[in-house]
Amino acid sequence: MDISHDALVAFSKSWGLFYLIGLMIGVLIYTFRPSNRGKFNRAKQSVLDQDDKPWT
Repeated sequence: MDISHDALVAFSKSWGLFYLIGLMIGVLIYTFRPSNRGKFNRAKQSVLDQDDKPWT
């Protein structure tokens, strides 16, 4: 089984692209699901509430 380097590079580039596109779609679906809105709002407010003091 002798696979040339160019064939291996072409395979990895094309499937790597599909992998990253799929990962991006998965992250976008997770981010914009209505059931996750509460988690993101709590995280947003917790950062603002805890760091509302000047440094001493």
